[in-house]
Amino acid sequence: MGTSTMLTRNAGRIYKHPKSEHLIGRQQASLDDLLAHQEAQLELISPPPSLLLQLPSLPVASASVASSSISSSAPAMSIFEYNGSAVVAMVGKNCFAIASDRRLGVQLQTVATDFQRVFKIHDKLYIGLSGLATDAQTLYQRLVFRHKLYQLREERDMKPETFASLVSALLYEKRFGPYFCQPVIAGLGEDNEPFICTMDCIGAKELAKDFVVSGTASESLYGACESMYKPNMEPEELVETISQALLSSVDRDCLSGWGGYVLLLTPTEVQERVLKARMD
Repeated sequence: MGTSTMLTRNAGRIYKHPKSEHLIGRQQASLDDLLAHQEAQLELISPPPSLLLQLPSLPVASASVASSSISSSAPAMSIFEYNGSAVVAMVGKNCFAIASDRRLGVQLQTVATDFQRVFKIHDKLYIGLSGLATDAQTLYQRLVFRHKLYQLREERDMKPETFASLVSALLYEKRFGPYFCQPVIAGLGEDNEPFICTMDCIGAKELAKDFVVSGTASESLYGACESMYKPNMEPEELVETISQALLSSVDRDCLSGWGGYVLLLTPTEVQERVLKARMD
């Protein structure tokens, strides 16, 4: 082994070479010089303490308090209430009536007063769509498309019960990104037997023999229909009952109103009426 080696081995024992101690001392000195240089650089960059005392403090706490007060003062609104709506369907003697309000709003701002929420599928089948207005129009176009395919394949119109199952399946298919609508389906089936049902935005059906409701005014509609409904009403009485129930309900809901639309379907005719109501 040469004289420049760092370690020497003799009889199984390891000894430090004198040169190794010299090199370690040089490395320690260079490390101290590096630390001193870094400290000098930090002193040049950082401001003096007197300047730090003069800097204004940022209002972090006040900003957080202001943001929390703003968020607490504006409660979150459901997407189903964004446009406002009220839809009701009611059964009579071999007939049915379906009605809706005419207001289209953006939360509390009224945009239109002649918005349509009741749509025709075929001569004896209608659907009312409450909820988000854009989704309602998109869903109606898809339902018309599906029904036309059914007519081409089966060469007949769809029964109300079949159509309700179609709507339910279509909504459940989009359950992870649903249409924000609550459909109300009304039609005349075999032997002119009225059929009505409603469902939520993922297609859970609710069948009824008297009336069904949906929309932001649904709570008021339930109370009004429970107090006014009678079984086996004649067409004119049915129209009067559903009209009074709709008008008294939308007066208690600030997101729906501005008049109403009523459609009456009997085995022989279809009647459409527009209701005047409070315009506020």
